[in-house]
Amino acid sequence: MHYLYLFGAIVGEVVGTSALKATEGFTRLGPSLIVVAGYGIAFFLLSLSVERFPIGVLYAVWSGLGIVLIAVAGFVLYGDRLDLPAILGMAMILGGVVVIQLFSETVRH
Repeated sequence: MHYLYLFGAIVGEVVGTSALKATEGFTRLGPSLIVVAGYGIAFFLLSLSVERFPIGVLYAVWSGLGIVLIAVAGFVLYGDRLDLPAILGMAMILGGVVVIQLFSETVRH
């Protein structure tokens, strides 16, 4: 169940962050409410996940996957483009998350 909480926290953060650009400096109500709700859900679910995972590992997975998913959302929603160094850097972040999940003894499987 804690993995589901973590996944939900990641989705909430990605939704909230994706809506940030549309808020136009928090001058538009609809997107601003999406940002607040997304982050509220993200932090609530993250607080439930911390019962199961060490905080450092939890944050690494949450932020690492969030970075990559935000880059994808930026491309889909706003046409943001990444150059090769940015893509390689994100691949390295994903690699780190995979290493933690597969090999770290601090993660309870």
